[in-house]
Amino acid sequence: MIIDTHCHYDMFENPTQIVRDCEQKQIVTIGMTNLPSHFEMGYPHIKGYKYIRMALGLHPLMAKEHDRELVRFKKNIDNTSYIGEVGLDFSRDGISTKDIQISSFEYVLATIKSKEKIVSLHSRRAEKEVLELLKKYEIKNAIFHWYSGGVKILREILENGYYFSINPAMVKSKSGQKLIAEIPLDRILTETDSPYTQIGSRTTEPSDVKIVISYLSESKGMSAEVVENKIYSNFKTLINKIR
Repeated sequence: MIIDTHCHYDMFENPTQIVRDCEQKQIVTIGMTNLPSHFEMGYPHIKGYKYIRMALGLHPLMAKEHDRELVRFKKNIDNTSYIGEVGLDFSRDGISTKDIQISSFEYVLATIKSKEKIVSLHSRRAEKEVLELLKKYEIKNAIFHWYSGGVKILREILENGYYFSINPAMVKSKSGQKLIAEIPLDRILTETDSPYTQIGSRTTEPSDVKIVISYLSESKGMSAEVVENKIYSNFKTLINKIR
């Protein structure tokens, strides 16, 4: 069974088609949201599916909208076991809202601290700060989505028991390959971040996690079946922690 732990299916032109396709193919698909109001719009439509889940998000690059969304975040916290996309972005795109982001992210972590959740994290140019806040709020179940930081922080993340989700864009880049080589297979999960990644001129879909599985199979000298089963086992390990 394949798993897309970080997909924005609500951002496709036809989300219903994507969701139905994943359900039919039995692809476990965790849909990120960028704001709690987006979660509220989408959640009623996916409640009846077996393989589809929706995460409650507060994206750092939407920080200017956070103030009016915080109450909605808390209101919806018990409707899902998944939190995402949340985190910090101190790149050129996000640095101007750094203080708002930190305040919002701390609000999120304080809200979920006493609850059993799985968190999918955005950490671009803020990997150290995200890790420090996870430790401060004693968050146990976290996945660093599309990690692009340094190897030193990567190793600290591993030491703290967290996971990394790998997408097709990462396996196609030299920098991504270098980072992937540092991550043991038992800490890897698959994602696409679709529709924000592409394969050639085509937008990725959740089924494209197979590209990641194929790369890991080749780079780690294992069969694709073994890799697929191990990633599913990793996911089940996380799920069992929140039951």
